[in-house]
Amino acid sequence: MSRVRRFLSTLYHVFFNFVLYSFRNINQKIMSKFPVWRMREETTEHVQSCIKIFKWLILPASVLYMLLMFFLFNVNVLGSVLWGLAVFFYSNFLPDLSSIYRGKTSDGGAVLPWYKRYAILLFAPLLVWILFSGIRLNWRTTETFHNFKSLIVYGVFLFAVGFFAFAKFPIQTGNIIEILVFPLYGLAGYLTHLKVDKTW
Repeated sequence: MSRVRRFLSTLYHVFFNFVLYSFRNINQKIMSKFPVWRMREETTEHVQSCIKIFKWLILPASVLYMLLMFFLFNVNVLGSVLWGLAVFFYSNFLPDLSSIYRGKTSDGGAVLPWYKRYAILLFAPLLVWILFSGIRLNWRTTETFHNFKSLIVYGVFLFAVGFFAFAKFPIQTGNIIEILVFPLYGLAGYLTHLKVDKTW
C-alpha cells in the first residue's frame, strides 16, 4: 500500500510540476507580471480540484460507462474514454490559456471579432505553439472565457470533434451514446475550473 501511495504521490507531483512549468513558461514568453507565488497557489488549487473530481466522479463513471456499453451494446469505448480523460485534464486549465492574448485597447474595448476570440479558446494549443515558434499574433481581447457562454461554445466544438472522430456508419444507438458522452469529459473539466475560480 505504501508503494502505491508513493507512486500516486509521484504522479501528482509530476502533474503539478508540468502544469506549473507550462504556465510559467507561457507567462515568461508574454512577459506577464503575474507573480510566481500566485501562479503556484492557483496551480495548487486547480490541480487538487482536478484530481479530486477525477478520483471521485470521472474515473468511476468512466468504468461504469465502459461496462454498460460493452454489456448492453457490445461496444468497446476504451479508446474514446482515454481521449475523454485527456480532454478532461486539458479542459481543467483551458480557460487560463487564453491569457496569452488578453489585453485592452485604450478605450477598454475588445479588438477582435467573435470568431477570432473563440479561435483562441478552441485552438489554444495551436496558438501556444505559434507563440513559442516566435510568431506573435497581433490579437488582443478582454474575453476571459470564464463564463457559461464560452462553456457552451466549447461543448458544441467537442461534440463536432467527437462526431468526426468516433462516428461509425451506419450509426447505431451505442455509437450515438459514445459521441454524446465524449464532450461531457471536456465540460466536466471546464466546469471544475470555473468552480475553483468561483464563477458559479
